[in-house]
Amino acid sequence: MICRNVATNPALRNSDFFRHLISKSPNLAHLTQTHAQIILNGLQTDVITITKLAQKLSDFNSIRHASLLCHTFPKPDIFLFNVLIRAYSHNKNPLSAISTYAKIRKTTILKPDNFTYAFILSALDDGLDERLGLLLHCHSVVDGYGSDVFVGSAVVDWYFKFSRVGLALKVFDGMPDRDTVLWNTVISGLARNCAFTEAMKIFMKMLGEGAVFDSATLATVLPAAAELQEMTLGKGIQCLALKIGVDCHAHVLTGLVSLYSKCGDCDTAEYLFGQILRPDLISCNAMISGYTCNHDTESAVGMFKELLHSRERVNSSTLVGLIPVHSPFGFLNLTYSIHAFSLKSGVVSNPSVSTAMTTVYSRLNEIEPARKLFDDCPEKTLAGWNAMISGYTQNGLTEKAITLFQQMQGSDVRPNHVTVTSMLSACAQLGALTLGKWVHDVIIKEKLEMNVYVSTALIDMYAKCGSISYARQLFDSMPDKNVVTWNAMISGYGLHGHGQEAVTLLNEMSASRVLPTEVTFVCALYACSHTGLVKEGNDIFRSMVHDYGLKPLSEHYACMVDIFGRAGQLNKAMEFIEGMPVEPGPAVWGTMLGACMIHKDKKLARIASDKLFEFEGEGVGYYVLLSNIYSSERSYAEAASVRQLAKKKQLAKTPGCTLIEIGGTPHVFTSGDRSHPQSDAIYEKLESLLGKMREAGFQTETVTALHDIEEEEKEISVKVHSEKLAIAFGLISSEPGTEIRIIKNLRVCVDCHTATKFISKVTERIIVVRDGNRFHHFREGMCSCGDYW
Repeated sequence: MICRNVATNPALRNSDFFRHLISKSPNLAHLTQTHAQIILNGLQTDVITITKLAQKLSDFNSIRHASLLCHTFPKPDIFLFNVLIRAYSHNKNPLSAISTYAKIRKTTILKPDNFTYAFILSALDDGLDERLGLLLHCHSVVDGYGSDVFVGSAVVDWYFKFSRVGLALKVFDGMPDRDTVLWNTVISGLARNCAFTEAMKIFMKMLGEGAVFDSATLATVLPAAAELQEMTLGKGIQCLALKIGVDCHAHVLTGLVSLYSKCGDCDTAEYLFGQILRPDLISCNAMISGYTCNHDTESAVGMFKELLHSRERVNSSTLVGLIPVHSPFGFLNLTYSIHAFSLKSGVVSNPSVSTAMTTVYSRLNEIEPARKLFDDCPEKTLAGWNAMISGYTQNGLTEKAITLFQQMQGSDVRPNHVTVTSMLSACAQLGALTLGKWVHDVIIKEKLEMNVYVSTALIDMYAKCGSISYARQLFDSMPDKNVVTWNAMISGYGLHGHGQEAVTLLNEMSASRVLPTEVTFVCALYACSHTGLVKEGNDIFRSMVHDYGLKPLSEHYACMVDIFGRAGQLNKAMEFIEGMPVEPGPAVWGTMLGACMIHKDKKLARIASDKLFEFEGEGVGYYVLLSNIYSSERSYAEAASVRQLAKKKQLAKTPGCTLIEIGGTPHVFTSGDRSHPQSDAIYEKLESLLGKMREAGFQTETVTALHDIEEEEKEISVKVHSEKLAIAFGLISSEPGTEIRIIKNLRVCVDCHTATKFISKVTERIIVVRDGNRFHHFREGMCSCGDYW
């Protein structure tokens, strides 16, 4: 009807009328008719009218039509191009946006303005080469828009997409003027990159500078407070919402629901959820997730069923919130059900659902279905790679974690701090220094942020791979350290037998006003136990209880028993056990039995073993310890009885194995192993070494060998222990003078420890051994542990 009036009334055929008509067009068909009338009325070259038309076409998702309109226009201005780039951005077509920007610069005399840069940067996603964004940022600065707040918000948001947190903050700090949108962009970006503490700091800075905040600001910062479980800060944000009258806004209430539920107050979360007049799916998802993270799986499932009964279409976020990632144990069947539902509803391929399912299966030690989900997901996101790599690491499948990370290196997905932290953990478990250094090189090559988490993981890796001095260098170079950083360094000193350094560092930690935790004291006490620091250990234990008000756990009691026991103060260890305010558990009695083995106290060993074997599921190692104590005292009948009891209970001893890396390739040996391609050369080298060692005064220690074989056979059995074979292989496979590093899964035996001292002397090599307890650095016939391990 409108178009007929245009044809019969020439007075209405002007550009203003058509612009008004375009703005009121209810659908694409009507807009197409309007376009036809624009052409009939000769306005197809009016840039303002065509720009308005292109904008409306993009609103109706008719991007192809809008693109043809712009690219065929005889003399487009920059505003018309901006409309097209914005349309591409909204419709997630970054390549076309980039192509349009390139056309502006190459084929026109037009100069991009601040809107051009803001729209083009918004169009880029993390699937593109990040150098494009860096180039566009440079172009914007050259064109004079480096200080433009509109461009600045887009640049900051882009850097956050690529996890370039440092660069994003640098741009933000350099902006002379900051509006609410820019502040919100920074807070949101930090929260998306799991930098929750930093997000809270920026929010506090925003308040301190008197910047205007809105409901979007509060809704953005609430997730950060929720993840940090900062209830006090969260309540402060809630007060601000009340003050400016946005406390009843649905998105603010939803943020508060997440806050209270993640802080463990599900009752208040439920009350706030009830204040939402018409809860949308996002609010319901927040409540379901809240129930799940508070281990109220029944309520989460109940609410999910209500959504289904109301015929509300659930989405991927609903299922992610329902998946029991926080408390998976005992919910394998529920996990199977959610997996089946996601398959049936077609959302299993959604990256967030796939990642959550991969995570929960990994935590349930169901690695095969976790890997299948990962492999079947068509879009492998960074979070998906991280979940699978982390799953392998958590389940001790370090080699698979490393292999998967290497595959990731060949993909288009760049690692972030979560990826490399998992990888460094895998290298630390494996003791693979070469691989750990490679991951460190990847961090540098990828220019990843050296935040506190990455730096702490590097410290832990270097310490557990034998490079304690380099770990300390990294520690000293860190401007900010959290409690985990201090714990990693103290633990590292303990592993290397540097007890005094660990005690000194604990004192420095207290002076730096970083509060130690229960884990901190376990690390410190462990360091004292392995270096004979009885007084220091006792003082630390007392300080933990009286100065910090921490309740000792079984690990702390076991460490104290170990401190007294290793120092030979077995009666004092027993007095400590008898004075414990709680019933001693397997860890305490097992430690006592180990001390009895070191000092060959059969009487106390019997008491410890009798207590120990009262517990269900005791390990075979305790039986071996007791048997060895009897064997050392030549009480062979009792030793045989203990071994028979272990056999009757079908307890199998973990076989000893030793790993050595040569040229980045791991080689694993077991006792008496002859499977290695260079086996003949290894045994020949071992015989040659034994001859030189005997000349230097070495005598085979057979105390821990099987009691029911002849002495000569005992010598043969300990001679071919896995660590000796690994060292012999290292000697024939490396240049003279090269340091040899090996890793054993069990505690090194007395004979191998003595033998390694002699080998270091006769070969003039440094030999570093990481056993199941700690590090041993052998040099010139001496060990760093001082024979105290």
